[in-house]
Amino acid sequence: MKEVSIDQCAFLKRYRRHKIWIRITRVLILIAFFALWEISASYGLIDPFIFSSPSRLLSCGYELFTQQQLTHHIGITLFETLTSFLLVILCTLIIATLLWFCQSASEALEPYLVILNSLPKSALAPLLIVWLGGNYKTIILTGMSVAIFGSVLSLYHAFTHTDPEKLLLIRTLGGHRGHILWKIILPGNIPTLLNLMKVNIGLCLVGVIIGEFIAAKRGLGYLIIYGSQVFKLDWVILSILLLCMIAMALYQGIDRIERRYRRE
Repeated sequence: MKEVSIDQCAFLKRYRRHKIWIRITRVLILIAFFALWEISASYGLIDPFIFSSPSRLLSCGYELFTQQQLTHHIGITLFETLTSFLLVILCTLIIATLLWFCQSASEALEPYLVILNSLPKSALAPLLIVWLGGNYKTIILTGMSVAIFGSVLSLYHAFTHTDPEKLLLIRTLGGHRGHILWKIILPGNIPTLLNLMKVNIGLCLVGVIIGEFIAAKRGLGYLIIYGSQVFKLDWVILSILLLCMIAMALYQGIDRIERRYRRE
């Protein structure tokens, strides 16, 4: 085994101390934010009815949890988000591969993909509701619409910019386009796909919430809209905080998958 030098040991210790300090700083910032929020609400610096407070949110969350409403709404939003995310990844792989196989089709369709990617997806949601009805399928499709076009363009662009020397080598050895796809293109673009997954999980959550704003009768998006309509702002702020936690948890999950892949 290689011996680690004194300088390397010192560097590793400094690096570990730095990472620990960063984690502690993040926690302290979060604690300070909630403490300042609670104190401001308690002493009347902000209106607790409008801005709520951590203690009110805990009470509201406990009440909704005991009534089994909170877990139900969270579960619905998670189901719709993960379903739309998985469908986006599957469709992205299929469409990008087909475009790579057929250069003429990719040249013809590229401007339309760019236009659809630039279109505000909130404009599509009302149409999807009219076409498909106000159900979970419409919300999943809305979540997909936010992420899929940009994802296809990015993955196809990565496919077309794969190392040309590797492509030349496999052609020299007698390989056809199927060999190039399975041996070079797909394995070489797994890091790109993982990066797209990290972006798409957040975009799918955004799309699902847009759909729930308009069409849902359950889910955190519905809870936000309903809470704002009946002036239960504790529900609104609690739902927003839960969405932040969900987004962070989903991103961290994919980030761990990426780190494990890079270590292998």
